[in-house]
Amino acid sequence: MLSEFSLIDRFFARRASRARADSTVALGIGDDCALLAPPAGETLAISTDMLVEGRHFFADVDPYALGHKALAVNLSDLAAMGAQPQAFTLAFSLPRADEAWLAAFSDGLFDMAERFGCELIGGDTTGGPLNLCITVFGSVPAQVALRRDAAKPGDDIWISGTLGDARAGLGVQRNEWTASAADTATFRRALERPEPRIALGVELRGLAHAALDLSDGLAGDLLHILERSQMNATVDVDALPRSAALARLPRDVQLRCTAAGGDDYELCFTAPATARAAIEKVGDKLAVPVTRIGTIGALESAAAAPAIAWHDASGTPLTLTLQGFDHFHAD
Repeated sequence: MLSEFSLIDRFFARRASRARADSTVALGIGDDCALLAPPAGETLAISTDMLVEGRHFFADVDPYALGHKALAVNLSDLAAMGAQPQAFTLAFSLPRADEAWLAAFSDGLFDMAERFGCELIGGDTTGGPLNLCITVFGSVPAQVALRRDAAKPGDDIWISGTLGDARAGLGVQRNEWTASAADTATFRRALERPEPRIALGVELRGLAHAALDLSDGLAGDLLHILERSQMNATVDVDALPRSAALARLPRDVQLRCTAAGGDDYELCFTAPATARAAIEKVGDKLAVPVTRIGTIGALESAAAAPAIAWHDASGTPLTLTLQGFDHFHAD
């Protein structure tokens, strides 16, 4: 039977020790604390996400995919700040030490870590319900870090990639709607294996004003930018980028998934109209679709609350009741 320390050594510490030559990690796993220093002239960007079985993933999820997603959702936060990944910690509880499960989970985790040059530098493990908590460390020059409080009147609102496939996959698994086998596979991959837009975030330094990643749905997450920046927004629901698979679902389902679905982990960012050509060039360079979906506007008065005005492609205003994912009251 695996002990705590043999589990850590076998599935995590040995792969974590493969430090890259340009590592900013001075001391990793094996001591009471890790030692980490950002590159000269940069500051640390730090984020933590927790994944809980039954709320963020199903009990029967592929453990490789879970390892991928556990780190990907944290890397997505770094992408939203324009930060380069450096290192991460992993704390988790397990109901039992299943060697096959741990091997697949750690493979998914480290394949993602190695792709983005992000080293495991510590953590903790214990017995209990399956919960995963990762803290990720990145670096970015403070003066070009992308923040939520920097949107300006007249900014375009942009989205990377497509929206809604993850929520569509959740709906199929919950039997809320049906889809073909091929489309179901597309949705499930989006739900289980999000792609952090690290390179895009770095390229947006100096181009974008405000940014965040879409973890809880556009309707809720865009409002975070508006509240921090004290701005309004108008959004064209027909411009929201969607996959061919999602476009085959009913229009009301498409709208629910793209505008309020959650688990997309795409970047939502604002930028001046003068940056349009440069942003499109970046998207082409990285082979990442980027789509303008609306504009930022000033509040009507100092007492007004930030809000999103939704309309369709013809400009007709829409009255929509949309909200993002709530981690205490899931839809």
